[in-house]
Amino acid sequence: MGGNDTLALLPTGGGKSICYQLPAIAMEGIGIVISPLIALMKDQVSQLRKRHIPAACIISGMHGSEIEAVLNNCVFGKIKLLYVSPERLQSRIFIDHFRQMHVNLIAVDEAHCISQWGYDFRPPYLEVARIRQYHPQAPVIALTATATPDVVTDIMEKMEMRHGKLFQGSYIREKLSYSVRKTDDKQGLMLNIIKKVGGSGIVYVRSRRRTVELARMLNDNDIPAAAYHAGISMKERDQRQKEWQSSKCGVMVATNAFGMGIDKADVRFVVHLDFPESPEAYFQEAGRAGRDGQRAYAVLAYNDGDIERLKEGVEKDYPPINYIKNVYRAICNYYQIPVGSGQESRFDFDLEGITTSYGLDPYTVFSSLKFLEREGLISLPEHNELQSRLLFTIGKEELYRFQVANRLIGDMITTILRLYGGLFTDYSHISESHIAKRCGMTELQVANNLTELNRLGIAVYIPKTTKPQIVFCSPRIDIKDLHISDRNYKELKSAAVQRREAIIEYATGNDICRSRWLLRYFGEESGADCGCCDVCLAKKKKPEKASEQTIAEILAKDKLTIKQLCEALPIYDKEETVSTVRRMLDKGSLTMDEDFKLGVSGRSTP
Repeated sequence: MGGNDTLALLPTGGGKSICYQLPAIAMEGIGIVISPLIALMKDQVSQLRKRHIPAACIISGMHGSEIEAVLNNCVFGKIKLLYVSPERLQSRIFIDHFRQMHVNLIAVDEAHCISQWGYDFRPPYLEVARIRQYHPQAPVIALTATATPDVVTDIMEKMEMRHGKLFQGSYIREKLSYSVRKTDDKQGLMLNIIKKVGGSGIVYVRSRRRTVELARMLNDNDIPAAAYHAGISMKERDQRQKEWQSSKCGVMVATNAFGMGIDKADVRFVVHLDFPESPEAYFQEAGRAGRDGQRAYAVLAYNDGDIERLKEGVEKDYPPINYIKNVYRAICNYYQIPVGSGQESRFDFDLEGITTSYGLDPYTVFSSLKFLEREGLISLPEHNELQSRLLFTIGKEELYRFQVANRLIGDMITTILRLYGGLFTDYSHISESHIAKRCGMTELQVANNLTELNRLGIAVYIPKTTKPQIVFCSPRIDIKDLHISDRNYKELKSAAVQRREAIIEYATGNDICRSRWLLRYFGEESGADCGCCDVCLAKKKKPEKASEQTIAEILAKDKLTIKQLCEALPIYDKEETVSTVRRMLDKGSLTMDEDFKLGVSGRSTP
């Protein structure tokens, strides 16, 4: 509010939204919020409107006239908070209206996406710096829950922050117990955790099929559970999330499509049965447990096969550059886009049709599309289902005359006007099935009548959409002119390898406090162990020290270095073992040779 550019690093559940919502409401003008998460945008707009705060969002699937109506309201000062996706920043219609708005701040959520060194880089975020020129007085606030020190520096540089202020909340979660379990019986471990801990929880897996299988297995064991993944309809997603939020459903078995923007404080456990791709992803997902400050548990289960699959996954996620170019050509041909055209065009995303038509592997194609998205050539918005919308484009008197002249359709219009308000000034969400019941019609008859009104210019009727769409952000480029930087490709792939190696290191290490390891990864040093993770609890269980006699008996069999001796005595505290060895060396009961190997001196040992 002081006009300073700001980067706020706050943990999951740390109150990031209020950091831009409150200033935008308090100051004169409109706040622009840039977010990649459609579900989150829709939820926040809904919550703001319930509090009588005028808010709106522009998301994929909206009709051009709808978008223009929202933007006009923003220009005329009727909206306090406008939520847009980063891809929207590239469109001419947005820029033209944006320049005319009285902008009081620009908020950038999930700001790690602006850094190519972040784990979820999205090129359209780079447009944030460009649009600042139209409102140089408006400060930028960038927010994220997960950013390493290098990513923090990159965010501030990419957003051209002027005298930027950095606010970093601690990543410490005192009541969250982190644990790692190596096991070949993941399902048994999951059942044991759920029954022992109780309450609400999340189980993360990477396969849509497994979400369904595990949810069914839990229900068979009298544990209310539901599956959640990007393949189910938005209506079904909303229903399952509401049941989980209200604790009617105890466990959500989900892919990483679930979790962003959820507001449930009493999650008691988060179990990962598959490796996440990075410590950033793990910290964010595990951090959904225990937001109420009460004891909660984050458990990562793995086996040797998981480690190999995670390493092999990098090759699938980063196909060869020539393969990526061929995929680009295939999708352009599939949607019949000529070279030099197609900018801003959008189509229903048909992955099965693309892969079948050109004999390609679905997973590798999708990975290629994600890389093309990074290059700013296409956009793959998340699955989004929009209700039908309606706006009357003629005045009330003219509409009345039409109703009198067309009685059958006129009666339906009367019913619609009674059911929904504001139809002459803004688009309203409508339900064809609800209208049909009130009018004694079929849903198809209602849809056909609305389509006819649209054809006659009486109204704009936009039927509901159920499919995700692919958007071409720039004109089609001829394959020979398509340049993908080999250096950039290799650096991105190397960064992905490092993140996966880091999460493997986290899982396989057993000598550093889990919380301290995660804090160190994000550049925060902790002065003390958490005392409640599996590593800390194991240390507490160890006897304080091995006796001199035990050490002498081990070394009588074979000479060992101090490190080898500690490995031979795993149940004892290492520091105590080293201390005892030093004492025995001082007394002369042990010797050390030129290879630093310990042995028994021959003197009697108590």
